[in-house]
Amino acid sequence: MNRRTHRHTKLGGVTYPPGVMFVTPVMFIHRDPAVWGDDAGEFNPGRFADGVSKACKDPSAFVPFSWGSRVCIGQNFALLEAKAAICMILQRFAFELSPAYVHAPYTVLTLHPQHGVPVRLRRL
Repeated sequence: MNRRTHRHTKLGGVTYPPGVMFVTPVMFIHRDPAVWGDDAGEFNPGRFADGVSKACKDPSAFVPFSWGSRVCIGQNFALLEAKAAICMILQRFAFELSPAYVHAPYTVLTLHPQHGVPVRLRRL
């Protein structure tokens, strides 16, 4: 998430001229042990079992759809659709990570697995 200064802006004792771009390092916020706990770097969907507000020490730290007045208008619909689709898939298949998977995240605009995520599906 980026923000650009439109006038001289003072932040943290430093004055920035108009046109300076500030980038929020979402990847680091989403993996900060001070916010998420010691297992911040681990894939643990169970941490959201009681909702986002109880998943970490600061509920505003989970920002996959941005935040504030510029939050994605489709956030709730997208989450509902994703949950419905995942439920339907999980009823029919078992998933496992392929042995060919290599963990190599990289950032373009959002975080992506550099080599994709090969999974194996087994019909239940």
